[in-house]
Amino acid sequence: MMRAMKRENISHSTSGLQVSFASIDADQAGQRLDNFLMARLKGVPKSRIYNAIRKGEVRVNKGRSKPEYKLVSGDQIRIPPIRVSDEKELAKASNQIQKLLNDSILYEDEGLLVINKPAGMAVHGGSGISLGLIETLRQMRPDARYLELVHRLDRDTSGCIMIAKKRSYLRFLQAALREKSQQETLKGDVRKTYQALVIGQWPANKSRVDVPLLKMELNQDERIVKVHPEGKSSLTEFSVVARYQGFSLIEAKPITGRTHQIRVHAQYAGHSLVGDEKYGHDETNLRMRELGFKRLFLHASALSFYLPNTPDMIEVKAPLPVDLAKPLSLLEPYKV
Repeated sequence: MMRAMKRENISHSTSGLQVSFASIDADQAGQRLDNFLMARLKGVPKSRIYNAIRKGEVRVNKGRSKPEYKLVSGDQIRIPPIRVSDEKELAKASNQIQKLLNDSILYEDEGLLVINKPAGMAVHGGSGISLGLIETLRQMRPDARYLELVHRLDRDTSGCIMIAKKRSYLRFLQAALREKSQQETLKGDVRKTYQALVIGQWPANKSRVDVPLLKMELNQDERIVKVHPEGKSSLTEFSVVARYQGFSLIEAKPITGRTHQIRVHAQYAGHSLVGDEKYGHDETNLRMRELGFKRLFLHASALSFYLPNTPDMIEVKAPLPVDLAKPLSLLEPYKV
């Protein structure tokens, strides 16, 4: 029986950092060597990792390897001592944020975590954001061997998001998402449901928006999505939950998973989301802010999915957060 190894007493560094060894199990098998190292050496630049592989500092079963090598169960990986510079170290998550996320757990089992993500929290660091959801969760669970985002939510969007605790779950769920997107049918293995408040009365007969979307990079930190014939096929299903004077609370089910899909499809239908500073109506957004709507009204309200070796579909729901539900309750119901 092969024994997992971590030799803290082996050191080739004058800085006090030490060589360590990792034994690959069945759940880690199949991923590339470079991806494995980047997940393990958080904060280390990619260039440094590739340099370590090229120089032979990283060894697989005592021999040199290439970045694209697919790991096999039982492989022994030698990981060299690499220090993350102080300026690149992640900020420490506050106790308040950690408690908020602990209280926001909607579902958990051996391989999956579903969090009710707060609005305003990015799912990962980058572009001036030092600490995102996934980095915070890794700080909260330092003993967790594996934590990776299954999918993403925009920073301003609240609600259900899946985090894989095993690579096998990540592969399974992402494959289900890809298959669903290609089939463009609600019979896929992962179903996402959102609630949004839109401007105007959404037509009762407008149940689908099926137009291609093209993503355009304006600069390094900003992107915009437009309906364009050269874009990717995109389909969203819509239904009305409640009507108010001048507004509609709708349910949106994205069949494909394009960037800003719900927001752009709603705009294309003539009913932009309340609080949408990129695709919305500035004057209406300003007026709604005065009524208490302080951010984008888009909430991932439910997820339905299958898991490996689970015959029944699991459904997880997240109620509207107070910052959306409270001002919504103040709107006047629609009268014909």
